[in-house]
Amino acid sequence: MIGQPVPNTFLSSLPLSRFEIDRDHLTRDIPDLFDVLAADESTRVLPIFNQQALLDPEHSRLVFLGASVLGDAEQLVYLGRSLAETSLEPVGTRLVAAELSEEAAKALEPDESRWVNLRLVAADLDDRDAGAFTEALGILNWHHSHTHCPRCGAQTVPEKGGWVRRCPVQQIEIFPRTDPAVIVGIVDADDRILLGSNALWANNRYSLLAGFVEPGESLEAATVREVFEESGVRILEPEYLGSQPWPFPASLMCGFLARVDPVTAADPLLPDGEEILDVRWFSRADLEDPAQTVLLPGSSSIARAIIEHWYGGPLPRPTW
Repeated sequence: MIGQPVPNTFLSSLPLSRFEIDRDHLTRDIPDLFDVLAADESTRVLPIFNQQALLDPEHSRLVFLGASVLGDAEQLVYLGRSLAETSLEPVGTRLVAAELSEEAAKALEPDESRWVNLRLVAADLDDRDAGAFTEALGILNWHHSHTHCPRCGAQTVPEKGGWVRRCPVQQIEIFPRTDPAVIVGIVDADDRILLGSNALWANNRYSLLAGFVEPGESLEAATVREVFEESGVRILEPEYLGSQPWPFPASLMCGFLARVDPVTAADPLLPDGEEILDVRWFSRADLEDPAQTVLLPGSSSIARAIIEHWYGGPLPRPTW
């Protein structure tokens, strides 16, 4: 089995980058895999409904069920083998994500408070559960957007444990896709950090500037372009910190720190007015000021981790 690498200090602060699962790609090739798993009493199933999973609130862990749940699923994905030595399931247990219909989910657990959102609970879960939930949402969201062939429009068929969709007309395999995006902590000569407010948010919500990488573009070039487009700020030598999957629906957030180009440091801030309505420089004292009403990103986000990396510890401000 493939073990978990020792994380660096920054990566260990990213809840969705943690994992204790061997994705066990060879098992995906077993014919009638889910029939085999259904017949194995040791198989454990993570039920998913409406982007949510079941939580055991007493122990802050996800609920994994027996293989009988597999028959109620609308979509199945083989997640791999558990590597966690502290989970209820033994090391080597094969795990499956099962996406349920509303009817099946309510029959399984009618108490809506038991179904939880990954963004809200990720930081409280252990490495195995955080990784399993993130993996499950990422691949299930891909299935939702690839139900038909991009060449001919024929309905595609899931294969290989849910990790491939095949077009029966073109006889081509379609594999999961992840959209890379950059997110940047920008610091000026006074060691302040630049935060922006998105047009879709309440006007007191602020976060780091971010954007998708365009075709033919490096991560570093994307950071320079995105920051300038959204704020009018020129940056130099973006430093890569680490990455975190963000399965809402299918992104990989690549985190950077960068400093403002001193030649243009005096230029005015120019939010684009469409995606970003306001950009402001914040000192550490600003974030500590109780009179400030600014809300910062939640604990499951890489944005929060980058801001705390600059700040030097946990932030005192509330999150959204």
